Amino acid sequence: MNIIFYILIASIIMVIGLMLLRVFQGPTVYDRMNGLGVIGADTILLLVLFGYLDGRQEMYLDMAVSYAMLGFLGSIIIAKLLGGKNI
Repeated sequence: MNIIFYILIASIIMVIGLMLLRVFQGPTVYDRMNGLGVIGADTILLLVLFGYLDGRQEMYLDMAVSYAMLGFLGSIIIAKLLGGKNI
């Protein structure tokens, strides 16, 4: 069963690598924002998988939730800066 999780981790790391290409070479700023969102979601999934393999699901799940909240706030702040409208 653990071999499946190792294959999933390897494939998610490949997707993160492809999204890094999109972030650095994206034709528009929206492609780069989308790439950062996918990297954040994949990182959360990696944290949950590592927690299962390590046997400490609670600790890694707390870290994943914290990372998700920080990623959400970061994307809101970047969208605000790109929008340029005052509140």
